[in-house]
Amino acid sequence: MAEPISEDLLAAAEAVLMITEEPVSAVELAQVLEIPEHQVIEVLDALRLDIDGISEGSRRRGYELREIAGGYRYYSRADYAEQVSAFVLGGATTRLSQAALETLAVIAYRQPVARSQVAAIRGVNVDSVVRTLVTRGLVDTAGTDPLTGATLYVTTADLLERLGINSVQELPQLSPHLPGIEAAGELEGES
Repeated sequence: MAEPISEDLLAAAEAVLMITEEPVSAVELAQVLEIPEHQVIEVLDALRLDIDGISEGSRRRGYELREIAGGYRYYSRADYAEQVSAFVLGGATTRLSQAALETLAVIAYRQPVARSQVAAIRGVNVDSVVRTLVTRGLVDTAGTDPLTGATLYVTTADLLERLGINSVQELPQLSPHLPGIEAAGELEGES
């Protein structure tokens, strides 16, 4: 049987996770808590059981511990999204425009990608939309194209966090949503 985890160690891990603005990796927690990484996983599992109300004498909390974007972080439970939104946003939400969503999708699936490539795919100028996505922290620059010198864009860890995924490899595959070769020919004939 495993040795019980000290209350002090659980509290220290909670304190770190409570103040972080980005997911913290198990390696980072191991360094801060000065324990082996495998023990960090045990600590996180114990915290999760307590927060979810599974441990004896605990109750389910309004927040949860999630493994996301390569690390761990506390989030408010989705069950209470309406109340949290009302408090944080005062009822007003700022959504991305259709153009911003389309541009973000192109960058997410084609990254690293130059703005001109995104514009060619979308068929419109995307300069202001890309600036908006960068300002919102959803897209960032990732160097320049060695052939053209154009700035390359990639999605950020903040986007992954908001989508609730660990990497862009977890994005849905596009191929099931695209027409097949036969359908493409039919579409061209309709023009």
